[in-house]
Amino acid sequence: MSPEASSFPQLSIGVRSFAAEDPGTWQPLFDAAQVADEAGVDRLVVSDHVVFGERLEEYGRPEIGGQAGGKQPTGPDGHWLEPLTTLSVLAGMTSRIRLGTNILVAALRRPAVLAKSTATLDVLSGGRLDLGVGVGWQREEYEACGLSFEGRGRLLDHTLEVCQTLWRDQAARFDGDGLHFESIHCMPKPLQPGGVPIWVSGRLNDRVLARIVRFGSGWIPWGDVARNPAEGLGRVKDALVAGGRDAAGFQVEGPLPVVRDGDGAIDVAPTMEGVPPLVAAGITDFRVRLSIPDDKGAAADFLGPIVAGFRSAVGR
Repeated sequence: MSPEASSFPQLSIGVRSFAAEDPGTWQPLFDAAQVADEAGVDRLVVSDHVVFGERLEEYGRPEIGGQAGGKQPTGPDGHWLEPLTTLSVLAGMTSRIRLGTNILVAALRRPAVLAKSTATLDVLSGGRLDLGVGVGWQREEYEACGLSFEGRGRLLDHTLEVCQTLWRDQAARFDGDGLHFESIHCMPKPLQPGGVPIWVSGRLNDRVLARIVRFGSGWIPWGDVARNPAEGLGRVKDALVAGGRDAAGFQVEGPLPVVRDGDGAIDVAPTMEGVPPLVAAGITDFRVRLSIPDDKGAAADFLGPIVAGFRSAVGR
């Protein structure tokens, strides 16, 4: 994506890298990514789970990071593809669309290994990676990795600090939180200047705001504020300014509400009428929930008018 294009509001979709049971083939995932790339969608994102316990009702508990009223989309034996591996495959099948995680439970990975894998993916994709990160909601996932669920926020900050150090410094040094190294070289560096952009997910509590200021190129709202991110954006920008950062160019995800006709199909024109007010409110990345047809031809016919309508709405 050219720098000029990235200055415009962008259209993003999630592609399904999980299934309730063995799908037999992941070809629909591959086809959806290729069609989205060709149709002009700006970004695709995939989600993350490493393992599951059996208390999936915990997803509905906001006090531990879940979504109030939400429901985990599969049972514990659902098939979830590892997101960075998946994006590596999709990178080789696409040429221009940005590739993101929404979200990666980054603290489950060893920091130096995550720094290497993400830098590699950024280089091989031509600088197209966005790393959306969050703490997750499932205790069992941390326990299976030998990590503290109670300390997950601190672990995430530690992971991001190590990644950015290794992405940035030629002879890297780190000393903190039980980890010490010096004169460490990690090549290649990410292709994108400054390293892979980090999008911080979370509710707007003090810890998330501090994480955004310290590490974030963007914010992925979660919880109640996700329904209307513009309400929280003022707090984010105030925190950025107070932290000595320029809020200009900071990215914010927001949902694109879909209007449907009497047959249940997406009515493009009234859907896009809602875009300019959200742009004016500061939303830069519009995530639209779509059920993309499995057939590639039908998928292209489905996505084409949505992309065209969005671009017209934002003046592209």
